[in-house]
Amino acid sequence: MNWSISFEPLLTWPLLAMVLVPLLLLAAVGLWFRQRGAIFRFAALIALGAALLNPVFLDEEREALKSVVAVIVDRSQSQDIGDRTKQTDEALAGLQQRLARFKQFDVRVVEAGKSEAAEERTETKLFAALEGAFRDVPPSRIGGAIMITDGEVHDAPPAAPDFNAPLHALITGNEHEKDRRIRFENAPRFGLVGKPLDMTYRVIATDGETGPVDVRVSVNGEQVAVEEATIGQPMPLQVTIPGAGRNIVELSIDREPGELTDANNRAIALIDGIRENLRVLLVSGEPHAGERTWRNLLKSDASVDLVHFTILRPPEKQDGTPINELSLIAFPTRELFVEKIKDFDLIIFDRYQHRDVLPILYYDYISEYVEKGGALLIAAGPEYAGDASIARTPLMSSLPAMPTGEVIDKAFYPRLTDLGQRHPVTRGLDGSASEPPHWSRWFRTIGVQNPEGEVVMKGADNRPLLLLDHKGEGRVGMLLSDQGWLWARGFEGGGPHVQLYRRIAHWLMKEPELEEERLTADGRGMVLEIRRQTMSDDPGPAQVITPSGKALIVKLEKSEPGVFLGSIETKEIGLYQIGNGDLTALAHVGPVNAPEFSDVISTEDRLKAPAEATGGSVRRLAASSTLGQLTGSVALPSIVPVRASGAASGADWIGLRTTDDSVLKAVSRVPLFGGFLGLGLLLLAMGAMWYREGR
Repeated sequence: MNWSISFEPLLTWPLLAMVLVPLLLLAAVGLWFRQRGAIFRFAALIALGAALLNPVFLDEEREALKSVVAVIVDRSQSQDIGDRTKQTDEALAGLQQRLARFKQFDVRVVEAGKSEAAEERTETKLFAALEGAFRDVPPSRIGGAIMITDGEVHDAPPAAPDFNAPLHALITGNEHEKDRRIRFENAPRFGLVGKPLDMTYRVIATDGETGPVDVRVSVNGEQVAVEEATIGQPMPLQVTIPGAGRNIVELSIDREPGELTDANNRAIALIDGIRENLRVLLVSGEPHAGERTWRNLLKSDASVDLVHFTILRPPEKQDGTPINELSLIAFPTRELFVEKIKDFDLIIFDRYQHRDVLPILYYDYISEYVEKGGALLIAAGPEYAGDASIARTPLMSSLPAMPTGEVIDKAFYPRLTDLGQRHPVTRGLDGSASEPPHWSRWFRTIGVQNPEGEVVMKGADNRPLLLLDHKGEGRVGMLLSDQGWLWARGFEGGGPHVQLYRRIAHWLMKEPELEEERLTADGRGMVLEIRRQTMSDDPGPAQVITPSGKALIVKLEKSEPGVFLGSIETKEIGLYQIGNGDLTALAHVGPVNAPEFSDVISTEDRLKAPAEATGGSVRRLAASSTLGQLTGSVALPSIVPVRASGAASGADWIGLRTTDDSVLKAVSRVPLFGGFLGLGLLLLAMGAMWYREGR
């Protein structure tokens, strides 16, 4: 029973004051001057005031509330090391059993570090989980918190957390653990293809070791060097970026005997390779309507350095004009095709014919240039079918098709072939999905025979229009019409000349995204996405090897002609190896060099300050290092309910605060001056006063 007294005045306070204050003054004056019956008058006044104030006894029925206790369980990946998971499970089971004995505690168990989001799995954020557990709890009802963790908490506050209750930490793992790890100190995000890139890294040992260690350096899965590093010292590293796009540089060290884990014995850097400006040599055989189409396109590409020559006057035309009056320079054939031919990434012959401007031997140099990895594009016109065709030179060994001598002047819509619908140069070309294609017609096709390579576009009478071929280590393209300028000029609505010409040029210069056979993979959150470009109808499934060495099979589904996609949800953060046919790829899932594995040694230091600031404690669970009651392989402290002002921890016990909060269930009212009792008391006081005054 909870008795209390309350006043429920019969009049408002101003009216009470108007009635009682004058009477109180009169009674006080009577007492001051010691008049006869003053005491009885004062008692009667008190009885009248009490009756008007209407005092009421209240009997409240209350239900005591429970203190809320949060048990935060660390389920991050570092907890999978050694016996930590077993220690965690045993400690949780033991705590739940002990806390169940105390009916005054409402226990909330929260497991942190199991989120599917990659950003949340790479860091151990126990205090964020603790805040969520207490979000709907008033501060007066918070009884305390117990964390089961290895101590590697990345959101620990420097002082006390935002609640007035003891915080206790039970640390998994063992004392005297040792580990080695490697990390990048400086790793640029971008690098020039084919150029050395400077980086720095460091090998760290927790046991104070300072000797040398071998570091394996791999780029895109291929080992390129073995460096000797001094443990604890920053070490320089220089790697060459092999290709444009995403490149993975990996450093790894061997596992040392007795080392806690080798999960952090590798460090990854993702570097985007950037190609220096591509050098293109454009040689136009003569001025024509479409000459500037290629020039304008290449000049507008910021990644291309263009050298353009147009043959305005062939050697056989001698008009006697003095050399010093000519405004044009001589064609530097030897410098371009002998001395600096290797500096060019692409050579384009635009309606060029052999007129002895180039010595016949130079065509051999061009063929050799293609065989060794160069790129050649023939933009053919009627000259290609004539007697002066470059197909009648030693260059013929590098050409994908020989002319028949025919020039077909006939209107047609350029169309994609079946191969062209899958080839990355022409796949999805704007306007190609409709029939006829949503672009303008062309009016000339150069006839060829026995085409090699891949015919990706066809012209009049289904004749080859665009051929793409591999020659040795190089590539050759042939566009068998000079009518592309009609698209550029907007004839009949024009067409995607910029898209087509740019793809042709960049495919010839081996742009990775335009490769016919290509396997790529990338991590999106905790999902591994695989993309396969192929000219085949079915590339088959992809084989995936996880960071832990587990083999998986991922089915690839057709997304569009020539493109197959696959994906799989993963739980491991790290480097994945993907294979399909003869192709392999690497992909990193999750943040690179995640903090979760930057330091895996169990520690009491990170939680010591916030725990002690709340009156709590930090202690290890290992039976050999902690006082407490043995439960399985861990030693748990006893649990003691404590008041807010009492101590919250001891050598072998931890305290949790109890609350004084309660919920009001019912109230019983007993008026003191209500009914006949109040009337009788009031009449008695008045009668006593009248009796005394009457004497």
